[in-house]
Amino acid sequence: MDLSTAVGACPTERSVLAVAGPDAEDFLQGQLSQDVAALAEGQSAWSLILQPQGRIDAFVRVTRRGADRFVLDTDGPLEQLVARLKRFMLRTDVTLEPLDWQCIAVRGPGVEDVAVSGEIVAPVPTGGVDVLGPDPEVPDEVPLVDPEALEAHRIRAGLPRMGADIDDRTIPAEAEVVAFTVSFTKGCFTGQELVARMDSRGGNAPRYLRLLALADRVGLAGGEPICDAGGAEVGTVTSAAWDAAAGVTVALGYIKRSVEMPAEVTVAGWAAQASAVPR
Repeated sequence: MDLSTAVGACPTERSVLAVAGPDAEDFLQGQLSQDVAALAEGQSAWSLILQPQGRIDAFVRVTRRGADRFVLDTDGPLEQLVARLKRFMLRTDVTLEPLDWQCIAVRGPGVEDVAVSGEIVAPVPTGGVDVLGPDPEVPDEVPLVDPEALEAHRIRAGLPRMGADIDDRTIPAEAEVVAFTVSFTKGCFTGQELVARMDSRGGNAPRYLRLLALADRVGLAGGEPICDAGGAEVGTVTSAAWDAAAGVTVALGYIKRSVEMPAEVTVAGWAAQASAVPR
């Protein structure tokens, strides 16, 4: 099924954490790159949780559920998210509660007309929504798609995934997520200095996340070298999927800033077209 032309749904893994208490808003405002205080009840925003040095610890979505209650969800490990938050919870009246919630990803044109039901129905940068809750529901007439189709859709949209395209060495500018995860008007947050400095310089990260398309079905596991036309290694694949609808393998990978896009490259010896991710 082609999610660029029709709506489909697929259960997907998200770690979900409730953050509540009298200090919840102030605490998250100081830890997340997004303006948490500006969220209306029921509103969601994508955000980063950074190391003091500005590298990414977590790529999350934050949803306000009340004056002093928020929900964070991420495709990274829950334990990693909890451990990171607890490191900065000194003398703070905040509780962290893991939620045993499910998530159904609904993608495709016209998704806004689909009558989904869940505790949270939140947009995603790829187009579409995630429906989260103990028992999220999607109408029976919405066809299920296989996880590889969902993964191909994510990759084509250039949305990075924790543990694959983002790890604790990644900086926000190179992952191409600053535009929809960072508020530059909210005030201070952990890791802000590097993000602000990079933005003031117009980005200029040493490498950037790029979209790759290969005309053959190639089994890529991540870690494969990306080489330029002269054979020099210029990057590394981070995630890949077979796009059955288009009949190509699509992948994401980091490529040196010096390689102008679009570019003809090779991936593990296979010819590929590299381009900037959609934003």
